[in-house]
Amino acid sequence: MKIAITGKGGVGKTSFASLMSYVLTEQGQKVYAIDADPNATLAHALGLPSKLVDQITPIVEMADLIEERTGARPGQYGKMFKLNPRVDDIPERFSVEHRGIRLLQMGTVRGAGAGCVCPENAVLKTLVTHLLLREQETVILDMVAGLEHLGRGTAGAVDAMFAVVEPGARSIQTAKAILKLAQGLGITNFWVVGNKVRSERDEAYIREALGDLPVVGTLAYSDQAIEADMQSKALYDLAPDLVASIRQIADAVFS
Repeated sequence: MKIAITGKGGVGKTSFASLMSYVLTEQGQKVYAIDADPNATLAHALGLPSKLVDQITPIVEMADLIEERTGARPGQYGKMFKLNPRVDDIPERFSVEHRGIRLLQMGTVRGAGAGCVCPENAVLKTLVTHLLLREQETVILDMVAGLEHLGRGTAGAVDAMFAVVEPGARSIQTAKAILKLAQGLGITNFWVVGNKVRSERDEAYIREALGDLPVVGTLAYSDQAIEADMQSKALYDLAPDLVASIRQIADAVFS
C-alpha cells in the first residue's frame, strides 16, 4: 500500500501521517514513514526518543553517498552525473525503526529549488520511485503541498492521496490546487481529511467550501495534539479519540 499525504503547512498533515502510520502498523502492516517535508517533524510526531532522532541524517545531506551513487558531489555544477542512481539499499540502511515503524527523512534540496537538475535531486526522485514502485512494505509519504517528487511513472503507484485541510479558505484553496496536480499525474484515489474541527459549523464549512471534493473524515480539534508536541510524545499515545477517527478513515478507504 502506497499513501501520499499533503496539504498546506500547519494544517496537521504530519500528525495525520504519524497516526495513520501507527494505525496501519497495529493492523499488522510493515510501514515505512517517509518525511519528504522541508520542515521535517515526522520523527517528533511519531514520538521517537532523542537518541533515535540524533541518528537521523536527511538523505539529501549525505554528500558522500550522493557522490558515490551519482558520480557528482552536491553543489558541483557542470559535471555529468547519473540521473538514475542505485537506491535500493537506502531505505533499509538509513532508516531508523521505532515501534515497528521505519522512518526515513529525505531532506530538502537547497539553493536551486526542488525541481533542480542536480545530483541530490536525482537521488531523491529515484528513491521515491523505488519506494512507490518496488518497495514491498506499506509506504506513507508525508509531502509538501507541491508534488515535485511524483512523476507520471510513479503517481500511478499511489493507492491513496490525502489532502489535509483545516477550517479556513487558504487550506481549502491549497487542497483544490493539489487535486488539479494529482489529476494531471493520473492519481484518481484522492480524499480530503478535515482537521482541527471544533464544531458542526466547522465541518459544514469544510464540506461546503470543498464542493465536490470527497471528504473521507474529520478530526476534532485536540488539546492532546498540543500536549504531545510539548512533551515530545507520540500523539497516538495521548489522543485515543483521534486514533479512533483515523481507524474509521483507514477502514473507509482501504477495506
